[in-house]
This record gives sequence, structure tokens and C-alpha cells, in this order.
Amino acid sequence: MDLVLPPNVPRSVFDRALRDFERVVGPEWVLATDEDRTTYMDAYAVGDGTDHVPSAAVAPKSVEEVQAVLRIANEHKIPLWPVSRGKNLGYGEAAPLLSGSVVLDLGRMKRILEVNEKTGYAVVEPGVGFFDLFDYLRDNKIPLWMSVPGNAWGSLIGNALDRGLGYTPYGENTAKLCGLEVVLPSGEVVRTGMGAMANSKTWHNYQFGFGPHWDQLFVQSNFGVVTQAGIWLMPEPEATIHVQIDLPEPDDIGWFIDAMARFRLRGIVEHPLVVGSFLRYATVFSRREDWYTGPGAIPDEVAKKMIAHYKTGWWSSAITLFGHPDVIKVHARLIREAVAPHLKQPPRFDTWHRGEPIEKSGAGVPGLLSLQTTNWRGGRGGHVGFSPVMPPDGKLALAQFRRNKARFEAAGFDFYTSFTMGQRHINNINLIIYDRDDNAMTDSAKKLFRAMVADAAKDGYGEYRTHLTFMRDVADTFDFNNHSLMRLNETVKDALDPNGILAPGKNGIWPKSYREGRP
Repeated sequence: MDLVLPPNVPRSVFDRALRDFERVVGPEWVLATDEDRTTYMDAYAVGDGTDHVPSAAVAPKSVEEVQAVLRIANEHKIPLWPVSRGKNLGYGEAAPLLSGSVVLDLGRMKRILEVNEKTGYAVVEPGVGFFDLFDYLRDNKIPLWMSVPGNAWGSLIGNALDRGLGYTPYGENTAKLCGLEVVLPSGEVVRTGMGAMANSKTWHNYQFGFGPHWDQLFVQSNFGVVTQAGIWLMPEPEATIHVQIDLPEPDDIGWFIDAMARFRLRGIVEHPLVVGSFLRYATVFSRREDWYTGPGAIPDEVAKKMIAHYKTGWWSSAITLFGHPDVIKVHARLIREAVAPHLKQPPRFDTWHRGEPIEKSGAGVPGLLSLQTTNWRGGRGGHVGFSPVMPPDGKLALAQFRRNKARFEAAGFDFYTSFTMGQRHINNINLIIYDRDDNAMTDSAKKLFRAMVADAAKDGYGEYRTHLTFMRDVADTFDFNNHSLMRLNETVKDALDPNGILAPGKNGIWPKSYREGRP
């Protein structure tokens, strides 16, 4: 991989910056070989990934080293791209938006600083992954549960800062952040919320502090580098009931969304609830060539064979109820009464009680099975997700489903879709799976993605996060009052980061030093 220098930075200045970084973190933690640069590229890029190429990476191990790295970057005008572990597959991994940026790899900062069993929180550094904290809790017999995403090899902080989801009642991971330590672009350290008190005893117990609430301003932004965070954990429940529901027909998504929206709003179902198509099973447990080798999207008759083989429905959903056995039994009955009249096969119920292996509970255990999805098309597999936020309305969900299915099939892609239900919204996740070695396919994937962005914006639905390649496309749809929110973001960016060194272009936010010529 040829070296791509940061914009407007001569080779002599770049080399001097690397030497300065080496004095801070040690020569072995400034990673600037061709192999290093390739390692930090997006393995799932929509194409060859050459739009997002790092020039090097630097890996500090302490907040003091992060401060020093930022000061050096300011001195030499080197753009940095912070990553916790760089495992946000389908969103860009560790690759920078702006080619030539130096990746600020926080993966060595992996201390679990505190776990407070009594009030239910952990304090971790960015390099702490879901498996790390899971093992710590289990090894120390601490009865607290994490909220784990489908692919759990990433960072707790990284996932929360990008509005990732898990599947317990604490599943809105961003909403469970409480108290951050942040290094600003200048190198100054701040602590948010109650942590702004030097001797605070409630930093990770109360989210808001005194004055503006800054925790969420560091979510999906380029305003600072988070070096530790408090994350609320769920007390282990007395019991769970896992409910498996298979919906036989495509149009069942309408009534099911309406029924589950009522349960989510009333707290009967407490966690982000996923209802996904049959292709979720097929892409994990098989490859496309096992079913179909013809042109275009998989035909409906082949889809029926998959559904029969996996003994599922066109849609399937898993609900987990948490709490006292008497309470969740009542909630299970309410769910059965709501869905059973619509089904060919009744829902299945499995009960777990405290003291049994957590793996049988239906929640809280990290895994990697979903990674198999990328093997579906063969070659160098990749995927990218289009995930607009919608009202929890069955009629709207059915219309969205039909339109996107037609879009996928017209573009020749197999339609992989799901709806994830929050308390008052749904995320419609549409996964475009492609072979990176097929240029025509990746070009079609980009066109399909952008067409769906335009469709959704026309209906008033915006993305909640997106891949590097589409950050500007998505940011441009947030256009109220001639993009007044973006102007506010840019005002804050310029005040905090006058040299524009921190993650230029992230989520469409460019510093003034790059704004005129932004990609």
C-alpha cells in the first residue's frame, strides 16, 4: 500500500511528526509500514477502500500519552482518526474518512477501572471489549449483565459512542453512558457531569451534572477523544423467559410491529426487539451458492425452500422477558394472546432461573456468529447497512418493506432486512451484502444505498449511523433551516479544534481548514 500523506503536509513534516509520536509511545507503537497501513483499512469496504487510506497509526496506552499525541498533531497539523478497537464492521472499521489521517488506536487502553456491584456500573477504557468485561464479571462472580450487540468483538465505549444496541433492558447502550473522561483536541482533559467535581462521589450515578449535558455531545462527534467512561449495567434478573415467534407471511410485519409497539411503550417488552427476515439464518449457516447460482436476487421459490429448511417463518423474532418469575409469566401470557391467533405455529417459550448457566438465559452473552454473514456471496465478502429511524407504525413498516424489497431486487441483491424496535421508534436495518472483488456489484451497492437514503429522506426518515462512504450523503439529509444543525456543529468544532486535527469529516462535520475542499 503506497503512502498517502495527510493533506497539505510535506513528507518532511510527516516524518518529523512520526518521530515525535515515537518519543511519546515508543517506536514499536507508531505503525507506519505498508503492512500496518493495510491492517487499518476497511476490510468490508464498498469497493477497494482506497478512498479511506491511513498514513500510519499511533497507539497510546494512557491518557497522558493521548494528550501528548494530540499536542504533536496540533503542532504539525496532522489529522488523527480515533478508534477504540476499530471493529465496527460495516461502518468503516478502523479506516479514516479523510485519506492520509493517522489512526489514533486506543486498543492498548484496556483497563477495567471499576465495577460497582451495589449501584450497577462499570468504568472502562476504550480498549475494553465485550468479552473482556463478560469474563471479568463471571470470573469475579459479579451479578451484573452487559447489553451485548449481535457481533460482540468490539469495544463497549466504541459501541456506545456510535449508538450501538444490545438486547437486554439496558440495550440502548448510548443512553447508559454516565460520566466521560475526554481529551479535547487541544490536549486538555475534562470530565463530564458530576465528574467535573475533583472529589465527586456520584460521577457514574447521575448522568447530567450541573449545566449543559456534554456526554451526548461526544457521541458520533469529532469534538474529543474519550479515554474512559462509566457504563450502567443491569442487575442479574431472578429469571427470564425467552419467546421465539415465527411469522409465516411477508405482510405479517404490519400487525406484528403494531402489537409489539404497544408492549414496548408499556414496558412489557423491555429490550430492543428485532424482527428479521429468513435470510438472517441462511447467511449465517450457509452460502448463497448452496441455494442459488443464477442471476439477480434469490427468487421467491428459493426463499420458500430456505424457510422450510430452517423451520422458521418469513420473519422471526426473539423476545426475552426479565424479572420476577410471577411477573414475567403474566407478560408471557399477554404476548401469547396477542400473537397466537395470527400464527400457524404457536410461539415457543423457554425459562431460565438465576443459578443456571447464563448461556441459557437468551441474553447478555457475547458472540461472533453473525460474522459469518460476510461469506454469503463468496470472494472478499462485505456488507453495509442502511438503517433509517421510523415511527413504530405497522402500516409504515409494511410500506417501507415493500419499497426496499423492490429496490434490492431491481439492483440484483438478496433482500436482507430487519426491524429493531425501541420504545418509541423502529430502526429498519437493510443489509447490502456484496463481493468486494466484483466492481459492478460494489458500484450497484453504492447506487442502491444512495437511492434508499433519498427515498427515506423524502418520507422524513433519517439514518442513525452510517458507513464512512455515506456520511456526507446522510448528513446532507438533515436539512432543516438550510442545515442549521450542521452550522451549529461546525461552530463547536471550530471553537474546540481550530487546527482541525481530530477526525475531519466524521458524520459530515468538517473543520474550517478542510471545509472548502471537503470530499
